[in-house]
Amino acid sequence: MTNVVLVHGIWHGSWCWSLVTEELAARGIHSVAVDLDGHGLKLRSPAALFGRPFDPAAFATEPSPLRDVTVAGSAETLVGQLRRIGRGRPSIVVAHSGGGAVATAAAELAPELFADLVYLAAFAPVSGVPVGVYLATPENAGERVNGLLAADPAAVGAFRMDLGTAAGRAAARETFYHDVEERLAEAALSYVSPEGPAAMAVETLTVTPERYGSVPHSYIVCTEDRVVPAALQRLFVREIDAVSAKSTRVVELVSSHSPFLSMPGKLVDAIIG
Repeated sequence: MTNVVLVHGIWHGSWCWSLVTEELAARGIHSVAVDLDGHGLKLRSPAALFGRPFDPAAFATEPSPLRDVTVAGSAETLVGQLRRIGRGRPSIVVAHSGGGAVATAAAELAPELFADLVYLAAFAPVSGVPVGVYLATPENAGERVNGLLAADPAAVGAFRMDLGTAAGRAAARETFYHDVEERLAEAALSYVSPEGPAAMAVETLTVTPERYGSVPHSYIVCTEDRVVPAALQRLFVREIDAVSAKSTRVVELVSSHSPFLSMPGKLVDAIIG
């Protein structure tokens, strides 16, 4: 049986796939959700986050403990996880959001470990420019992430959010989980980390048709996404196809950035479809 390995995006962790792993198990499919470097149980938070009274100025300027976390290093970690989980055999890898950049690099490193690389509203920087370049494109118009940031990523080395205020939590919910049931969205926000490594925005990945391009690719487009707009997702599909042996299988969900919470059953349909 082919394993399904679930890779989260920035600010999230393996926890966000809980409903999906349950749905996959109900269908007899083995799945594992992993934590990327600097996320989940590997998270390191700035000291200012826990200072009382809270000092917004200190929070906005303290260098991130995650500034040494890189896409390249995270990809090597993911390759190791895939080797262990699959015992050397290929797995279906589902990568969400910023996790797409890590999975892209991992597929170049070890294409033999990928039965399929399924991008879920994910960054796929295969064109030779870093993710930060895409953030300034017309296709990224309408994104809401920039309004959540409580610090300059270039200065602190992280994409940092302040979720300690009612306004900050409301804005984050409307950005990530606007179609998720209220109680579930609030629970998810309790797990969201305030810190995500900023290296993704500046690292340039090199992929080749011989390695990355040999891996089958799928892309699940979330049409109501406020983090990675649908137009940007479709741009990534075109660029993936330009370096791949076969065209990308594309499925669209009328969903926010987080269908793993809002529609896990339909998401599993799209993954295994």
